[in-house]
Amino acid sequence: MSPQDLPSDAAPLQITSRANALLVALRKGLRDGAAYRRSGLVWLEGEHLCAAAVARGVAVRQVLLSAGGWQRPARRDLARAAAARIALLPDALFAELGTLESPADIGFVIDAPAAAEPDAALPSVVLDRLQDAGNVGSILRSAAALGVRQALALKGTAALWSPKVLRAGMGAHFALRLVEGLGEDELLALRLPLVGTSSHDGQALPQAALPQPAAWLLGHEGQGVSARLAAACVARVRIPQPGGEESLNVAAAAAVCFYESLRRGPAA
Repeated sequence: MSPQDLPSDAAPLQITSRANALLVALRKGLRDGAAYRRSGLVWLEGEHLCAAAVARGVAVRQVLLSAGGWQRPARRDLARAAAARIALLPDALFAELGTLESPADIGFVIDAPAAAEPDAALPSVVLDRLQDAGNVGSILRSAAALGVRQALALKGTAALWSPKVLRAGMGAHFALRLVEGLGEDELLALRLPLVGTSSHDGQALPQAALPQPAAWLLGHEGQGVSARLAAACVARVRIPQPGGEESLNVAAAAAVCFYESLRRGPAA
């Protein structure tokens, strides 16, 4: 059975072989976070992500349950709520798909989302070559919680649908418009009102004039944003830090900026 030709009925089946084509594809995805771009498959691991997908009406291609998970009524209910075919795996085989500290017993396979077109009218965050998957996922989580509706990832940014980003995002992916693989020319052609952030220069955030909606520009953890994009910003702000620390982690800084936009609300 090819991972591109999964059956759609809801009848449970047993998978006992490590050589199963679907399991092989999912294990490749664990080793290479960008593998979904080739396989077309995204792995959602654990109860929280699976429940978030069901709540958002995400189309599920296949449900995988460990033998132990099948013994838990809540897991069976979640599996059936996905309205997809359920496959049961021995606990040891399911564990090979695990990345969580506390082993999961349920996971969903979904189709990798089709490429979305950027919407210049949406409150946005622009990710310029952010490398750390945990940072990227945390930024998406804060964005979804604080009114940012779109994330635009430039080439060189951690793969948005990789297992580590999904884990850190905690379901935020399903609430956002996600666009990845943009080049600088494509971004600048959108004429977004970019707002740059800095740890040492720019106007203090509480006093800064912010466009509504804003497109917050966040750069590489070490190099910051590119000089070209920085020059295109309509505003550049810094977060006052009376505690005296050198700088905030990029994900923490993003949450502060998103909240400030939310607090001010739309321009009159």
